[in-house]
Amino acid sequence: MIYAMATIDLREGTRAAFLEEFRKVVPLVQAEDGCLEYGAAVDLPTSIPVQIPVRPDTVVIVEKWRDQAALEAHAVAPHMTPYRESIKDFVVQISAQILVPAGADG
Repeated sequence: MIYAMATIDLREGTRAAFLEEFRKVVPLVQAEDGCLEYGAAVDLPTSIPVQIPVRPDTVVIVEKWRDQAALEAHAVAPHMTPYRESIKDFVVQISAQILVPAGADG
């Protein structure tokens, strides 16, 4: 199993519009072979001292995949091209972390 965390920095004030487009693709991604979890998360304001400042124009996509092959197939799935086109005007930057559970990396 692997995790993918995609942090998407958005143009100011576009988070709601981005999430509207994201929600359209969620069922298609969740139906992909090997998808175990796929959803969006946003910062929650708390009083926890180590928390980074809240980012109102950032969305984190939390993903869990059976294996790397499933994640790589997701990246080229046919529904991802129109999705990427639908969000391109909202996105400033995307960064990703691909992780494995500790101890599973050899």
